[in-house]
Amino acid sequence: MIVVHHLNNSRSQRVLWLLEELGIEYKIEFYERDQKTMLAPASLRQIHPLGKSPVITDDEKTVAESGAIVEYIVGRYGNGRLIPAFGTKERLRYTYWLHYAEGSAMPPLVMNLIFNRFGAGDGSANSAFIAPQIELHFNYIEGELGKSTWFAGEEFTAADIQMSFPLELVGMQAELISSRPKIKQFIERIHARPAYERALERGGRYDFAKTI
Repeated sequence: MIVVHHLNNSRSQRVLWLLEELGIEYKIEFYERDQKTMLAPASLRQIHPLGKSPVITDDEKTVAESGAIVEYIVGRYGNGRLIPAFGTKERLRYTYWLHYAEGSAMPPLVMNLIFNRFGAGDGSANSAFIAPQIELHFNYIEGELGKSTWFAGEEFTAADIQMSFPLELVGMQAELISSRPKIKQFIERIHARPAYERALERGGRYDFAKTI
């Protein structure tokens, strides 16, 4: 059975949601962030050397990194669900967005969070690089969501689950979400899904399940 090593208020909420969408039985091991540093507890290093979440175990296998976890679960347990058919344009878009979420969308958001939380530097890096990158990426995402209902096309896929976290971060910032109605509508659609609600019930506190 899959065990999700679940850190509160983290990307691992997406893994719970994916499992609920697929109707797969799973267990949760809960971990809480340090209230001062907001980092994961050292006990997670017993599961994976980096001590990061999300990470899952499935019998003797340990899988870390959000994209790898999604690919593993969909490939082993999905039976063709939540993934477009191979060779289609939708499949290409699916693969792109599955990796874009962490490879391109998240880095400027993480840098912005660190600069704001720790007051690094005089703010010039934020205004000169980080803020323009956020504008660039989320204007791009807004435009792409104007082309189809979901990221890979007209059918909901695991790529939408993967893209949810960066968009939920943006959805909590009025200055970013107010001019991006397509992103806001996407967030509202995913939050209305029954499987999303079930994942929240099982996973506990998740502050990003709302929009401004």
